[in-house]
Amino acid sequence: MKNKLFLLVFFAILLSSCKKEENQNGDKTVFESIEPKAFSEGLKSTPDAQLIDVRTPEEYNSKHIDNAVNIDINNSNFDAEIAKLDKSKPVFVYCLSGGRSKAAASKMQALGFSKIYELDGGMMKWNASGIETGNVSKEGMTKADFDKLINSDQKVLVDFYAEWCGPCKKMAPYIEKISNEGKIKVIRIDVDQNETLATEMKVDALPTLVIFEKGKKIWENVGYLSEEDLRKKL
Repeated sequence: MKNKLFLLVFFAILLSSCKKEENQNGDKTVFESIEPKAFSEGLKSTPDAQLIDVRTPEEYNSKHIDNAVNIDINNSNFDAEIAKLDKSKPVFVYCLSGGRSKAAASKMQALGFSKIYELDGGMMKWNASGIETGNVSKEGMTKADFDKLINSDQKVLVDFYAEWCGPCKKMAPYIEKISNEGKIKVIRIDVDQNETLATEMKVDALPTLVIFEKGKKIWENVGYLSEEDLRKKL
C-alpha cells in the first residue's frame, strides 16, 4: 500500500512539473518524455489514458504494451486516425526507440492535445527495464547462438539495426562492403526480429555497433558512425 501511494505521489509530482513548464512557456499542451517506470505507473494511475503504439503492424504484433492501440506513423492515414482520439484526455505514446514517438507527439501537439506523455527510449528501453508487457515477443536468435557466433578467431563486428532506422540504412552499404572484404566477421541483427536478444544485450538505441575479439566485447558505439571512423576502430 505504501509503495502504491509513493508511486501515485511521484506521478502527481511529475504531472505538476509538466503543468508548471506549460504555464511558463505559454503552451496549451503538457508534453513530457518520461522513463519506462514513470510511463508504466502513469498508465496505471490514469483511468482515461489513451495508449498509442506508432510502430508498424508487424512490430506491434511482435510485442506491445497491454491495451495499446496501433496507429502506424508511417501510414498515410496516421493524421486522420489520431484526429479521432479525444484531445482532452491524456495520451501515452511509444515506438521502438523513441524517434517515431517524438514525431507523433509533435503532431499531437500541433493538433491541440491537452496532455502527451512519450516513452523515452521506446520499447527497447522498456524491455531493458524488465517491465512486463503482457504480450509474447518473437524469440529470434538466442543468447547461446549469439555467443557461438562471436566466439571467433577473427574480430567480430555486430550491427544491431532495424529496417525503419534511417542512420542504419545509411551505414548499411559500407558495413556490407567491410563484410565482403573478409578481414573481419560481420553479423547484422534486426532488433525487430530479435527482441529478446536485444534486451539481453542491453541494446536500447539504434544503430548500435559492437566489436568482439575472441568473444569479449572491446568496443561499442551507439548512433551514426562514418565509414572512416568505423574503420579506425577495426
